[in-house]
Amino acid sequence: MVPDRPAIELHGLTKLYGAVRALDGASLAVPSGSVFGFLGPNGAGKTTTLRILTGLARPTSGSARILGHDVASHAVRSAVGYLPDVPGFYPWMTGRELLSFVGRLFGLSGPVLRARVDALLDLAGLSGVKTRVGGYSRGMVQRLGVAQALIHAPSVLMLDEPTSALDPIGRKAVLDMIASLAGRTTVFFSTHILSDVERVCDTVAILDRGRVAAQARIGELKARYGVEKIAVEAVPTAEPLAAALAHAPWVTAIERSGGERVVLAVSDVERARREIPAAAAAHGLGLRRLESVEVSLEDVFVDLVGEG
Repeated sequence: MVPDRPAIELHGLTKLYGAVRALDGASLAVPSGSVFGFLGPNGAGKTTTLRILTGLARPTSGSARILGHDVASHAVRSAVGYLPDVPGFYPWMTGRELLSFVGRLFGLSGPVLRARVDALLDLAGLSGVKTRVGGYSRGMVQRLGVAQALIHAPSVLMLDEPTSALDPIGRKAVLDMIASLAGRTTVFFSTHILSDVERVCDTVAILDRGRVAAQARIGELKARYGVEKIAVEAVPTAEPLAAALAHAPWVTAIERSGGERVVLAVSDVERARREIPAAAAAHGLGLRRLESVEVSLEDVFVDLVGEG
């Protein structure tokens, strides 16, 4: 693999299902070794993209390449691991039996297979579990799913909504497992759960109605698209202050939570810091707090895609 070559490349990818345009000229590049968050609302085209990347569907136009090869080429198959959003495993097998079975499908055997199974069960936190897969919790099934997708040591791991429907403990376990792969395997993590991406991913792309609305490292994305916000706490209440500043030219939005706190989206931070105390004093209010609010990935996502 060429060191500087992206692990995954999409160029003008389009997919039509009759009159429905699931993908509309999507283009992106996934850096090798990254944990890449592929974000988008439901129906944005994330699963269609994964189906094309895994060879389960063909694009109407455009191209998709993995490690420099067209996704339809045989060279790609052994280099990719995949976990669908709802994995289905033989319920009568144990986790060890399932991993051994999948490993043999990839041509592994003997000491190499046993060592690989032991390492992956340990990574998944399942090394001491004797229960058959049919008795696993949803979180355990997802961790086993990541393990089976890694059994052949792929260069690229694709995950479709791996934390969907998990409880907080199960989600944490799966995310910890994904984070541990950073720098060792390129992880393409498709999801609509923004907090999960912000926790484990270094780079993201946001898909909206079949097109890539933005792609960058998370910090760069926040700096490029994020809106500056200032949180204000005023006593006895922040409502008069919010009403007074609602039409200020440097205020672009106001988030009211009632009571003493209000969050202002501003276009001019320095002017805001000068004029907010003056407005509070004019209304006989005391300022308890005036501080900048860190831009979140959710702020960027809503700005690019909209709340719908």
